[in-house]
Amino acid sequence: MDELEIDREALLATFLAEADETFAHMEQQLLALERTPEDDEFLNALFRDVHTLKGAASLVSFDGARDVAHDLEDVLERLRQKTLAVTDTLVTLLLQSVDVLRRAVAEAAAGGAASEAVLAFRARLAEAARAAVAERAAPAGGGEAPDAHEPHAPHASAARTLRVDVGKLDRMLNLSGEIAIARGRLGEMLERRGGVSPEDALDAHREADRLYLDLQELIMKARMVPIGPTFHQHVRTLRDLAAGLGKQARLVMEGEDVEVDTAVIEHIRDPLLHMVRNALDHGIELPDERRAAGKPPVGTLTLRAFHDAGSMVVQVLDDGRGLDVRRIAQQAVARGLATDPARIGPEDAAGLIFEPGLSTADAVTELSGRGVGMDVVRRNIEALRGSVSVESEPGRGTAITLRVPLTLAIIQGFKVGVGGETYILPLDAVSECLELPPEETRAGAPWGVINVRGKPLPYLRLRDHFKVAGAPPQRENVVVVQHGAQVAGVAVDVLHGESSTVIKPLGGLVGTVAGVSGSSILGNGRVALILDVAGILRETLRRAAAQAAA
Repeated sequence: MDELEIDREALLATFLAEADETFAHMEQQLLALERTPEDDEFLNALFRDVHTLKGAASLVSFDGARDVAHDLEDVLERLRQKTLAVTDTLVTLLLQSVDVLRRAVAEAAAGGAASEAVLAFRARLAEAARAAVAERAAPAGGGEAPDAHEPHAPHASAARTLRVDVGKLDRMLNLSGEIAIARGRLGEMLERRGGVSPEDALDAHREADRLYLDLQELIMKARMVPIGPTFHQHVRTLRDLAAGLGKQARLVMEGEDVEVDTAVIEHIRDPLLHMVRNALDHGIELPDERRAAGKPPVGTLTLRAFHDAGSMVVQVLDDGRGLDVRRIAQQAVARGLATDPARIGPEDAAGLIFEPGLSTADAVTELSGRGVGMDVVRRNIEALRGSVSVESEPGRGTAITLRVPLTLAIIQGFKVGVGGETYILPLDAVSECLELPPEETRAGAPWGVINVRGKPLPYLRLRDHFKVAGAPPQRENVVVVQHGAQVAGVAVDVLHGESSTVIKPLGGLVGTVAGVSGSSILGNGRVALILDVAGILRETLRRAAAQAAA
C-alpha cells in the first residue's frame, strides 16, 4: 500500500466521522426550524452544514452525496429568499433528505454508485426547489425515500473517534515525561543497590505510582463525553413515530451535560431507542384519549440523566397510561411465565415486561408485538454491570431507570478465592460478608438458603457453579451481593479484599460464559474472572424458587 492510499483511507475515515456529526446537527436544526420557522439562524446554520458537506463529499469523490447536497441547497435557498414556506410537509421532505444523504454516503463508502432510490429522490428535491406543491412528500420512512436507519440499507464502517481537548493531551505528555524521569530514578536506585536504603526506594516507587495514577485518571477523563448528543438523536425518532401513530408528543431533556465514558454511551444507544419507542407506542395515549382523561393532548416524554454514587442514572419518563397490569398478567399466563394472574401485582408486572417474547400489543407491527425491545434493554444494561428498574402509576405514566457505571475500563473489585482460582466481584454490588454456617459447609450442596437476621438468603456455591476441582475448606464464607432489588449470596473459600481492577474482554476463543462478564490480570500474571452479578443472582433465585416449589 503506497502513501497515497494510506492518506485516502485516513481522509475517508475523517470524512465519515464528520459526516455523521453533520447529519445529526442537520436533523437538530430542521426540528428547531419546524418549531420556530421565523428564526433565520436555524436556516442559516442548516445551509452552512449542507454546503460544507457538499464540499467534503466532492473532495472524496462521493458524487452521489455531492449532488443530493447541491439539490438540497437549492431548496434551502428558496427558503432563505422567502419564496418557499416552512411547513410540516416540507420539513418531513428535508428530514428525508438527511436520510438520503446518509444512504448516498454509505453507498459511496462501500464502493458503489448512487442507487435508483437516491436518484429518484433528487427529482423530488428539484420539484420543491421549483416551488412546486410539496404535499406529495411521503411520510418519513415512506417507500420513495430510502431510510438510512433501515436494516437493509448499506452502512459505512466509520472509525471510532473521540475529540479530546488539546490541554488534556498536553497534560498527558507532561505526565508521561515525569513518569519516565521517575522510572529512571527508580532504575538507578536498583542498580546501585547497596547505597540505597529501602525507604528511599519505596519513596521513589510511590512517586512513580502517584504519577501513573494521575495519568490513568486523566485518560479516563479524556474518554468522558456528555450524554446530550445521544439524547438529541431521539428528537427525530419521537417526531417520526408520533406522526406514524397519530399521536402528539414532545421530548424534554434534562442533564445533557452529564458526562460518562464514551464506551458506555455506545452501549446505551439501543436501550434508549427501545425505551423511547416503547413509551410512545404503549404509554402515550392518542390525543382524544388524553383529553377524555383530563390531560393535554400533547404527551411528554422526558430523558433525564444525573450522577449518583459513582454511577450514571438515566431515566425515561412518560405521562401516559402506565403499565396495564391485567394485560401483562394475562400474557404472562399465556406464555407460561405465571400460573395465576390474580397473584401478579404491579411490581411483578414491572419485572415481567423484560421477559423475552412477552408483549401486550394486539398485533405485530413495525414497532411492537414481538416482545423483544425490553428484553434487549435488560440484557444490554446488565452487560454493562448496570441495572434497570420500572415504576408505574395507572393513568399517570411510567418511569424506567437505568443505572450504569461511569466507565467500563476500570472498576473497584472485591477479590475472592475458590480452590486455586481467583474471582472478582464488582465492589458496588457487595453488601456484606458472612461466615457460611457449619451445617451448610458439611452439606456441600451446590446451593441453599441460610437465615440472615431472620430473613432467608439464597446462596450459590461458586465451587460447584464453575466446577472447581478440589475439596472445600473447613470454613467457607458468603459474600452477599445485590443487583437492583434482588439479593443473594455467593459461597467462596477465601476473601482477599478489594482492589482496583482493569477489565479485559474474554476474547472470541472463550465466548460467552454464564456468570462471567470479563476478566482481569492479577499481579502474579494469572487471569481472574470478573463475575456477572446479575446472571449469578438470576441463577441463584431460580434454583431457590424451584426448591421452594418442590
